[in-house]
Amino acid sequence: MQQQIDWLVPVALPALAGDEDFVGLDARVIDFWRYAAPDLRTNTVRALLAEFLVARALGERATRVEWDDVELRWEDLAIVVKSAAFLQAWDQRQLSRIVFTGLRGQSWHPRTGYSGVAAHRGDVYVFAVQTSTSHEAYDPLDLRPWRFWVLPKRVLEDLGASSISLTAVRELVEPVELDGLRDAVRWAGGR
Repeated sequence: MQQQIDWLVPVALPALAGDEDFVGLDARVIDFWRYAAPDLRTNTVRALLAEFLVARALGERATRVEWDDVELRWEDLAIVVKSAAFLQAWDQRQLSRIVFTGLRGQSWHPRTGYSGVAAHRGDVYVFAVQTSTSHEAYDPLDLRPWRFWVLPKRVLEDLGASSISLTAVRELVEPVELDGLRDAVRWAGGR
C-alpha cells in the first residue's frame, strides 16, 4: 500500500515595497535589492529586466514565477524570453556574438520531477536584445535601444533548434520596439 504524501505548499506573500525591515538585522528589503541587483547590465539581472519589459509591454503586473516552465504566461500563451546584449558588465576585446541557448528543455514539476523529454516549452519565443554598442551610450534605464524578435514555437521546431544566433533570428523576422511587442506576440501566438 502506497503512503499518502503531504506536500509542503508555500503560501502566497504580499508584494514587497522595499521599505520593510528584516527582523534581526539592521537592513531593509531595498538594501538587499541594492546588494543583489546593483547593475542592470549583468547577465542575470538583464535577463530578469528583459522578462519584466516583456511582461509590462503585454500589460502584465504579476510577479514572475520561479521554476515555471516558461518566463511568462499571458492570456493563454506560454512565453519564453531569451535576452542578450552586445556589451557586458566586464571588460571585452570585442562586442559579444549573440547566441540564444536553451530553447528546448525538459519541463519540471516539484511533484513529478523532470519530464524526461526535451521540447520547446513556449508557444512564443521573445528574443530581447539590448543593442547598445558603446559603454558611453549604454544607459540601462533608457529602454529605447532594446529590440525584440518574436517567433512562434513552430518555426524553432521546424529548424530543430536548441540554440539560435541573433544573425539567424534576424533572417526569420523583423525586430520590434517595446511598443510593438504586444502585436508581435499576438501574431506569433496565432491571434
